[in-house]
Amino acid sequence: MKRFLREAIGYGAASLCALAVDIGLLWTLVQFLSWNYLAAASLSFLAGAVVAYVLSLKLAFKQHRLRDRRYEFLSFVAIGTLGLAVNAGVMSIVVRHFGLHYIIAKFVAAGVTFMCNFVARRQILFVRRAVA
Repeated sequence: MKRFLREAIGYGAASLCALAVDIGLLWTLVQFLSWNYLAAASLSFLAGAVVAYVLSLKLAFKQHRLRDRRYEFLSFVAIGTLGLAVNAGVMSIVVRHFGLHYIIAKFVAAGVTFMCNFVARRQILFVRRAVA
């Protein structure tokens, strides 16, 4: 339980930094470049994923299932891509059905996506390698 808590706190810190990048880029693309909020959310989410990976390795996860960090990163992004679908879906529902501002919707989506991504990444990527 101690390791789980340490990883959750480290991943939470990494995710907050990634969220800052994500929201900053989202806001810039929508406000200054007049992008559609869902297209902007997709690009900003992926930029945040890169930040999340780098900081997750430094702050949260010390065990690795995969030896090759390139495959690990690709897998991390693949899980994040599923998170992107969750993120876009939640944002769309919150904006369209509840009429909330896209930045508020982003915070709601970030919470849901955080939980999904942490559990998936921890259970799939950042566990001890199976002994053959």
